[in-house]
Amino acid sequence: MRLDRPRLDPLDPTELDPDLKLGEGPVLNIFRTLAHHPKLLKRWLVFGNHVLMKSSLPTREREIAILRTGFLCRSGYEWGQHVLIARSAGVTDEEIERIADGPDAPGWSPSDRAMLQACDELQRDSFVSDETWAALSSHFDHQQILDLVFCVGQYQLVSMALNTLGVQPDDHLDLPPLPER
Repeated sequence: MRLDRPRLDPLDPTELDPDLKLGEGPVLNIFRTLAHHPKLLKRWLVFGNHVLMKSSLPTREREIAILRTGFLCRSGYEWGQHVLIARSAGVTDEEIERIADGPDAPGWSPSDRAMLQACDELQRDSFVSDETWAALSSHFDHQQILDLVFCVGQYQLVSMALNTLGVQPDDHLDLPPLPER
């Protein structure tokens, strides 16, 4: 975590706008923090729901892209939350460990390598090179590539917000730490 305490304390569940639909069970700190601005949260949830639940990218690939983006943004909260989701999506612990090493690490399939390279280029240059575009196009259709680009953008945005706001890990979750560089 970049900050050891939040800049905005998460709202108590009793303080949440009753119009917010945040699911069953404990409300995560990210949502309780963003609930300081209910209109922003409501609109962001629509886009976030597409990226996380309705994307044309297979779940495993989406989670690898999210983890690489969270790692590159140095977002401990994002990394930890999505390690748990990635494991349930079939990403192995070996792959999770290798995500920190990037697209050139041995063991990636050509499609995973292309996707990780796109994540790196989008983070570094806000642009996917022709070579990487061609590699992506040989494994993913146009909708999947669009979903990948918007997934990376979504999780860069979320990582910036989490890091800046100092959102802390949720007490009920045992999140794995962000790997060192």
